[in-house]
Amino acid sequence: MLQSSDEPIYLSIIIPAYNEERRLPATLQQVRAYLAAQPFGGEVIVVDDGSDDRTAAVAAVHPGVQVLRREHRGKGFAVRAGALAASGDYVLLCDADLAVPIEEWVKFEGFFASGYDVVIGSREGIGATREGEPWYRHVMGRVFNWIIRLVALQGINDTQCGFKAMRREVARDLFQRVRIYGDDAPVVQGAAVTAYDVEVLFLARKCGYRIAEVPVRWHYGAETKVNPVRDSLRNLRDVFAVRLNDLRGRYREAPALISEPDGVRHR
Repeated sequence: MLQSSDEPIYLSIIIPAYNEERRLPATLQQVRAYLAAQPFGGEVIVVDDGSDDRTAAVAAVHPGVQVLRREHRGKGFAVRAGALAASGDYVLLCDADLAVPIEEWVKFEGFFASGYDVVIGSREGIGATREGEPWYRHVMGRVFNWIIRLVALQGINDTQCGFKAMRREVARDLFQRVRIYGDDAPVVQGAAVTAYDVEVLFLARKCGYRIAEVPVRWHYGAETKVNPVRDSLRNLRDVFAVRLNDLRGRYREAPALISEPDGVRHR
């Protein structure tokens, strides 16, 4: 159910949006319908990444949907703003086109119950499906993942799927630590798809949080805003920036992990 005045929030759904007045209404209808059918309280936060269309207006007409308006500093900055504003026990990040159906959330809950801190959707591996994706985009994605593994983050098959979730306290910790798309992120021009995910996951591993990668169903959006050349170069820059930031000691030390009697690691 959507948040009510006396209902604790279990799930916060964060949707970053840049010029999404066409696709966002259908996405919000699906998300709101899903939450309405659940036994837990939920909230939906749309972060308008400096859109120059009616994105904020079309989001605001949906009851129970919160709209945050920010300068256009890219998807990473927008996601961060939403995650830091979330009130739920769990924070779910998803794309404005809902490329991964909201129903895939149910796959994540068991991993959180088992003690994982960060659960990410994966378009790779047994059980994952990729619908409608051009072959060259898949090849580009695998090459990029190979570079990520080589430079910054080993052992994760798909860092760039937009469907990710974290415990609220973990989300706040990680997004307060980020450097590339933090408070001083520059204003950008045009759609800005970034590799903010790499920095967040790099920090999660550095801090000792447990990460689970879960195969999901994903549909390629024909109206994708990804520019293969421009965004590939920006993403590569982000990956190398993560490694350079770490070498320069820009990621502060994480608090020690405390072992609880149940064997699950907690902060």
